[in-house]
Amino acid sequence: MDYDIFVIGGGINGAGIARDASGRGLRTGLAEMNDLASATSSASTKLFHGGLRYLEYFEINLVRHALAERETLLRAMPHISWPMRFVLPYAPEMRFEGETPTSKILNVVMPWMKGRRPMWLIRLGLFLYDNLGGRTILPGTKTLDLTTGPEGAPLEDRFKVAYEYSDCWIEDSRLVVLNARDAEARGADIMTRTRVLAAHRTGDHWTIDLDGPDGARSVTAGALVNAGGPWVGNIIHDTVHVDSTEGVRLVRGSHIVTRRLFDHDKAYFFQGEDGRIIFAIPYETDFTLIGTTDAAHENPDEKPVCTPEEAQYLVDFANGYFKDDISTDDIVWTYSGVRPLYDDGVKSATAATRDYVLKVEADGGAPILNIFGGKITTYRKLAENAMDKLAPYFDDLPPKWSAGVAMPGGDFPVEDVAGMITGLQSDYPFLTPYWAGRLIRAYGTEARDILGDAKTVRDLGPDFGATLTGAEVRWLMTREFARTAEDVVWRRTKLGLRLDADQIAALDRWMSDADFSTLAK
Repeated sequence: MDYDIFVIGGGINGAGIARDASGRGLRTGLAEMNDLASATSSASTKLFHGGLRYLEYFEINLVRHALAERETLLRAMPHISWPMRFVLPYAPEMRFEGETPTSKILNVVMPWMKGRRPMWLIRLGLFLYDNLGGRTILPGTKTLDLTTGPEGAPLEDRFKVAYEYSDCWIEDSRLVVLNARDAEARGADIMTRTRVLAAHRTGDHWTIDLDGPDGARSVTAGALVNAGGPWVGNIIHDTVHVDSTEGVRLVRGSHIVTRRLFDHDKAYFFQGEDGRIIFAIPYETDFTLIGTTDAAHENPDEKPVCTPEEAQYLVDFANGYFKDDISTDDIVWTYSGVRPLYDDGVKSATAATRDYVLKVEADGGAPILNIFGGKITTYRKLAENAMDKLAPYFDDLPPKWSAGVAMPGGDFPVEDVAGMITGLQSDYPFLTPYWAGRLIRAYGTEARDILGDAKTVRDLGPDFGATLTGAEVRWLMTREFARTAEDVVWRRTKLGLRLDADQIAALDRWMSDADFSTLAK
């Protein structure tokens, strides 16, 4: 056989499983029909977090596992992930969503509250959040006086007090790419822009028909992993033709990006009187990210977009907190992704579980593992659990290995980021502070490999604008699977926020004309 295990889907679950499997010595292949992280995994709210609001749904195990995982992931990728403090303003009129288990109990035992969140309940939730998963790096919750602190300056005067707690930021699409790169370094074949046309079980193996840049071909594998995300159901029924009663619920989450709305580096956790929550997060130095929504999305092949109604909802939500109102005219970018949540039968998209379900179907022959749901924070644990599910089909599968193992460029302590930025700028004086910081935050210790022996900006090749040079694009094309300008400016970086249409078109032309035999040198 060509492979021991073959993964369909190049999102975070697929890339994480490919990394785990290849790290155990399995011959591993992965096919992604588009670019890596081209769907859900580049459209998240970009947080490693336990999910504070999931406590209202009594999803204690999900929250505990996610909280415990935050620091494990942070240590392995301190360049693309970092601690972030979240400010939760409190006002007496805050309400529960009517359908959460917590709100139903409160409506019975404290009907006079009429769905409002009592202060003691928020304190209890944050106490659990601080202690369920254990912490050694991230600080615990504290109370803020918004009348005197900088956190209160951009907020309406009605907010007098807030609670500040910890979670982590993550560059979601770079996380996927680095998992794929590490899988490839450990022996996996990563095939982007390669569609799986069909897969057929023949006794102890699968025959998988592929169509990619080099044309059609077939490969064989002992086990198949369906990590298709929003397309998991389509793959089950139309590609591999197996029976399954499990399904996913497609939920669209939309975000808006505005110019920077506040001057500090903390994020806000805003609770709405309709029971929903949104985040307002410092983003890409000069911007603020606001999201997310929860809306049903029926067709995975329909590109998700932030609708005018969703954009207005997020604007109105934020205006309920910020002193200076914003409008849709202040939006500089929107993005939207489809979350493939496990269909557990609940009515509300907001209430649908964020936990994952793994199902193996073998029918007496080669197995297929179908992945339903999941969240970015628990992707590594999902990969381990996926291998546990497949272990009976392999002889002497090596043990778990990935906890704390550094991602490419992440082999340095969490607390060394500032020193690395200063050191890079010292060694390459032509770098601005922003440029040096961007390179370290994207590439970590590999930033020096990109810059090489350059003495001036001109030594880095074409200048595409916004600190993007030929040397960086060459790295992205030869090391990180990038093929188009969109791959570069919206997934490997977020420089699409700073480049105009003509600059992006010039980058696309340069990449299209690039000679890989020359680039690789």
